[in-house]
Amino acid sequence: MELQLNSNDSYAAIKIQEYRWFIYARFLLTFAIQMQSVIVGWQVYRLTHDPVSLGLVGLAEAIPFLGIALFAGHVADTINRKNIIVASTIVYCICAAALYLLTVHFGFLLITYTALPIYFIIFITGIARGFIFPAQGALSAQLVPKEFYGNAATWNSIAWHVAAVTGPAIGGIVCGLYGMGVTYAIVTACTFSTLLCFLKVGKKPLPIREKEETILESLTKGLKFVFSNQIVLGAISLDMFAVFFGGAVCVLPIFADQVLHTGSLGLGFLRAAPAVGSICMSIFLIFNPPFKQAGRNLLFSVFGFGVAIILFALSKNFYTAILALILTGMTDNVSVVIRSTIMQVFTPDEMRGRVSAVNSIFIGSSNELGSLESGIAAKLLTLIPSIIFGGSMTLAVFAVIRKVSPKLKTLSL
Repeated sequence: MELQLNSNDSYAAIKIQEYRWFIYARFLLTFAIQMQSVIVGWQVYRLTHDPVSLGLVGLAEAIPFLGIALFAGHVADTINRKNIIVASTIVYCICAAALYLLTVHFGFLLITYTALPIYFIIFITGIARGFIFPAQGALSAQLVPKEFYGNAATWNSIAWHVAAVTGPAIGGIVCGLYGMGVTYAIVTACTFSTLLCFLKVGKKPLPIREKEETILESLTKGLKFVFSNQIVLGAISLDMFAVFFGGAVCVLPIFADQVLHTGSLGLGFLRAAPAVGSICMSIFLIFNPPFKQAGRNLLFSVFGFGVAIILFALSKNFYTAILALILTGMTDNVSVVIRSTIMQVFTPDEMRGRVSAVNSIFIGSSNELGSLESGIAAKLLTLIPSIIFGGSMTLAVFAVIRKVSPKLKTLSL
């Protein structure tokens, strides 16, 4: 019996069985990555007590991720996308198991080489992430009808942010109560469960391409599409520069230790706070989609994000810091949902892998290289001024993009 879907149904996307399995897998993988991230950050900080070392965790993942991303986009448009996702997830499983073994059975390597073995493992996960991101972006658009792209983006955002809430919080709690070894074991189990869920999603045929292209021609075509489309370029540029300067996640271990004086448990709640705000906003957006004046909503969500980052920097106690981080999550979620929908609506089917890859480069630059920027800024400017600087630069990005992208400013979806 064919499933009948209503375009006004807030639950339309998750009524599609394969999309549900896809969302389950995204949730589990995000949960594992977020749990792993908070523990890796805490472990590296305890080993080095150096903010730049925390930034190097992001750099260790960013270098292979950004280096492979464009080629991975070409691969996602030429090889079955499910196969790429499954292979990448297997690599994630191996890396999670390696972190467990390193911590529990080969701790002498950390004594000898400090954080270097951790950087190496994170480097390998960067390769896996480089391939899985464009393949996921391309496959997700094949699982739901076009009229439900916005609804699917909202549900995907909910799954991601619920995982981002529970991952760091549970990671901090488990680490505090049972140690890093048990935490890494849970991460390994979750990545394996992710693999089982992805296997439930059927293979989808690749869109027919007009002509055969060389790798160079294929990559160039994807880049030209993004940089010639003012709406797509404006949307992803907002995300890249705003999060590059405004992201404070990298320095949260330092903020928790030096300003708020909490341990790994408090760090877990700080890491979870933005996602709490995102979940609340996602639930609101399911019933109140932000697409009627999408461009205006996107721009002002970035403005609100910058203001919230500055408020976080000025926080003097744990609760005001949590509140400010919740606000960053709420504003960021509006940006994520609108940007994801723009990418799906304006991208041709046969180019989804390459365009997703370009998008992943922008996002990777904002997150991983932003972590390095935050770590260096904290060392040069000291902690609080560096966060205020980042929030102020985010406000500057809002002003620039608003002026140079008039089509984005007036966009409705």
